[in-house]
Amino acid sequence: MKSLFYCLFAFVFLSLSAFSALAQDYEVRQIDVTPYSQSIKRGGKVDFKRTLRLSFKSSGYLKQLSVDEGDTFEKNQILASLDTFELKEAKNSRYAELLQAKSNVKRLAELIKNDMSSEFDLEQAETRLETTRAAYKVAFYNLEKAQIIAPFKGVVLSRTSELDELQSPNREVLEIAAIDNNLVIKVGLTDKEIGFVKLGQKVSVFLPSLGQLNGKISKIPVQSNTNNQLYLIDVLLEGITAGQGVVTGQLAQVNITFDSDKFVYQVPLSALVKMHSNGDAVLLIQNEDVSGLIQQSFNVVNVDSNFLYLRAQSHNTEIAFVIHGWQQYSTTGH
Repeated sequence: MKSLFYCLFAFVFLSLSAFSALAQDYEVRQIDVTPYSQSIKRGGKVDFKRTLRLSFKSSGYLKQLSVDEGDTFEKNQILASLDTFELKEAKNSRYAELLQAKSNVKRLAELIKNDMSSEFDLEQAETRLETTRAAYKVAFYNLEKAQIIAPFKGVVLSRTSELDELQSPNREVLEIAAIDNNLVIKVGLTDKEIGFVKLGQKVSVFLPSLGQLNGKISKIPVQSNTNNQLYLIDVLLEGITAGQGVVTGQLAQVNITFDSDKFVYQVPLSALVKMHSNGDAVLLIQNEDVSGLIQQSFNVVNVDSNFLYLRAQSHNTEIAFVIHGWQQYSTTGH
């Protein structure tokens, strides 16, 4: 009998000891609600924000080409021009027709005064004058467009024609880019991150060749890239000229800091029990009366390498999260 009593005593003692050890095996941390703010560091490549493909409006033989790939040029500089012999002859012919049409209208107006012609003849002559004037304007415009004039200060990216080659309308001759305020860094953001950035937002950029620079977000796409599902934003390098230690294709580091009106719990990743199929996170929290632990689902605002950012329903509530040891607690059936 005495032996049975000692066995029961030992069993109860060991059970209580195990329960006490288990109760101290998980760590609870009180986490306050904070406004959601985050800093994203992301790498990207330098590229031109805009490029321009230049071609002639008229056909003709390429007579002059003053630039090649990699050359810089000034605004209003003549970059290329056609042999204009045919275009000049066409313009001169239209001009002669215009002078004749004007003279015919004047002659018919004098004849009407002497009742030697009709208003109908004069109307036809005036219509002919307007048609001829329009044809002359087109001929003059074609001659003018036989030159490619630089619309800005820039650099030649590619050249696709040679001297004396026959050019056709809309055939690309040069691709150019402005060198002032035209350099951007392409940065990919996730679907959760894209909602926190805005046009004109200031960011910090690091280039190995120039160090720390200022930039601003100049483009935010409405659709993600089909290959990697990232949203490729443009970060404009303010006040930077191409060629001043910066080349396209160069790698850069972009640091984007943003705040929002959302309130979150910043919880260590170690607290995550599981994820629902809808993207919600399941964690163990302590009851308000500290009587036990329960599982609760939270909407995930964002995740980084260290923390879960869980949406809070109120900005003045704190929650006691189990950040370590929830695995052992779960297996005990609590």
